[in-house]
Amino acid sequence: MNYQKLDAALATALNDVQNSEETSLGVFIHTEPILNSTATAVLESFGVSGVSSGKDIFTATLSPKAISQLSEQPWVKYLKRSQQLSLLNRKINIGKLGV
Repeated sequence: MNYQKLDAALATALNDVQNSEETSLGVFIHTEPILNSTATAVLESFGVSGVSSGKDIFTATLSPKAISQLSEQPWVKYLKRSQQLSLLNRKINIGKLGV
C-alpha cells in the first residue's frame, strides 16, 4: 500500500475495516487525465463505471485490498475518502434569518 497516495480520512477508515475483501469504502480516484487501455481495464475490473480517456476523477466503492492495489498504480495520483452525505431533515424558519 502506498500511503502517500491516501488522504488522512481514507487511511484512518482503512484501519477500522475488519474484512479486507469487503467493498465498503467510498473513494474518489484521481488519475492521470489520459488513461491507456490497461489502466481502463484495471478500473473497470474494480467496478468503476464511466471510465474513459480524458477523465481524471472517478468514484467507486472499494475494498481495502482494491485500494491497496490501486495505490500502487503509477497512473493513480491519489485516493480520497468519500463521505456519506446526510440530508437535512428540518425546516428553517425564514422569518428568524433576519433578511
